[in-house]
Amino acid sequence: MLVLVLAVPILRLRHTVDAATRAITEVTDRTSPMLDNVNVTLGQVQTSLDGVNVQLARLDTITGHAQQVTANVANLSTVVSAAAANPLVKVAAFSYGVRKAAAQRRRADEEKQMRGMLRQERKAARRSR
Repeated sequence: MLVLVLAVPILRLRHTVDAATRAITEVTDRTSPMLDNVNVTLGQVQTSLDGVNVQLARLDTITGHAQQVTANVANLSTVVSAAAANPLVKVAAFSYGVRKAAAQRRRADEEKQMRGMLRQERKAARRSR
């Protein structure tokens, strides 16, 4: 249940990563035409280089955010696995112990009944002699 509850934020983080990927692709698509126009004039070269620097600054910011998201997802998966694994192991061990104890109890009750029946049969056999 905990895994299902924590899966929702992970899925939402996936959308954030997808948006960052689209933004990076868009920045790359916009940067290529700007670099093609650099050779036209010296004034355009300076303008284009300024535009490229701005886009690269945005790209650095986007890359930094994507890195933070990736680190957060990795930390979240570590926390989820640690939080879910320990209680699940304890629950499994407890249920195994309960099943084993119940089986031993049933077996002991059956043996007690069989001993009682055998005693009664022996007593009946002794009486009939």
